[in-house]
Amino acid sequence: MFIDIHVHTRFTPVMPRKDGSNYASPDELEAFYKQAGIEKAVILPGSSGHKGQSMEELAHMSKTKYPWMIPFGNLDPVKVENNAYGEGIEDTVKYLKDIGCKGIGEVTTNIWFDDPFMLNLFAACETHQMPLIFHVSVRPGYSYGIADDQGLPRLELCLKLFKDLKFLGHSQAFWAEMGPITSLQDRLGYPKGKITEEGRLPQLMRKYPNLCGDLSAGSGSNALMRDREYAAKFLTEFQDRLYFGTDICATRNFEFAQNYCNFFIDMRDKGEISAEVFEKVARGNAIKLLGL
Repeated sequence: MFIDIHVHTRFTPVMPRKDGSNYASPDELEAFYKQAGIEKAVILPGSSGHKGQSMEELAHMSKTKYPWMIPFGNLDPVKVENNAYGEGIEDTVKYLKDIGCKGIGEVTTNIWFDDPFMLNLFAACETHQMPLIFHVSVRPGYSYGIADDQGLPRLELCLKLFKDLKFLGHSQAFWAEMGPITSLQDRLGYPKGKITEEGRLPQLMRKYPNLCGDLSAGSGSNALMRDREYAAKFLTEFQDRLYFGTDICATRNFEFAQNYCNFFIDMRDKGEISAEVFEKVARGNAIKLLGL
């Protein structure tokens, strides 16, 4: 069985995307999870705009109708009370923990990692022992995600400053750093080919035990599937800090998610990773991190 570290759902449909798709409903997710062998899932709520989501409703539904849901809280550190001393934002993080949220994320605010607003959020999460899932962008003003330069130097500063905070990295600009970056397009997309020289990410994970990997979505799957031999080494070396995930955002993602589950099972069955490594990445690490 798997635990999904990263998924989105809505109890009430929101404005459809341009292609007409919408988030999978909780009932649709539950039916798929039973088929795929996924026992629990971390639900990452939207924090603003028409796709925003009530964290109180999510926490309540996880305790009543959908016990397989693991609620996370989310917030935008620019849009909540967050003064120079971190007052307000710490109260917000504590409140989210008190109502049952197990962590914070997916944080997508499009400012630099070392912006004071973001540092206050990290400090509050560290104080209240709330692991944080983040999406990386290449710069402020480009799409969504916390911004960093090539090589993730600003993330590294935060890893140094908040040694007791578990950072779970996600997105193209994070997982592209599995290998050397050859162009901006590598950071924006899904670089292909074998990894003959390790990139900045494994170096950072080796240096900072508080850096973890959210393996969800096309970004996480591409990082592993582009070079299966390297993936086996990576999964084995960092077996205690990697988390299976899907990032299902619509029912159309179910096929990908099923194939991704099968990929891990196949690696285990062929002996490319051990049964112990599989168990940790598939569910054990999530159980430990979230106190399940």
